[in-house]
Amino acid sequence: MNVSATSGYSDLYNSTGATPARTAKKSLDSADFMKLLAVQFQSQDPMKPMEDTAFIAQMAQFTSLEQTNTMTLEMARLRAEQQLIMGNGYLGRTVTVENAEGNEVTGVVSALENAEDGIFLQIGDQSYPLAAVRRIEPTPTPSPNDDTP
Repeated sequence: MNVSATSGYSDLYNSTGATPARTAKKSLDSADFMKLLAVQFQSQDPMKPMEDTAFIAQMAQFTSLEQTNTMTLEMARLRAEQQLIMGNGYLGRTVTVENAEGNEVTGVVSALENAEDGIFLQIGDQSYPLAAVRRIEPTPTPSPNDDTP
């Protein structure tokens, strides 16, 4: 037996004959699909090759999987961009947010922070997630006749 023929066997069992610990994946991706397809081609009977209709059906499934993955990524990008646009509308406005303790905090949004886990509004010296907004109102502008220092 040559090395390439036994490499699949050695991947499945270690030297003691026990299967190595593996971490489970949540879902299959396109690389997994291609591996399965390659194994299917290697193990098919040369006298009875896969019918072209079955191959076309599998390729259609693969194409559908790729398009779904692309659409999921694009939807995530669109959501992030819309959150940024929405957050931009809060700049200079008075908002009421709920803090981590469940208390309401009211103040003027002075900045936005685009972090990995979403958009955060800067109110005073604290940052709050966009989802914490409970109320939005225009910030009153001081009138020119106001004598407050």
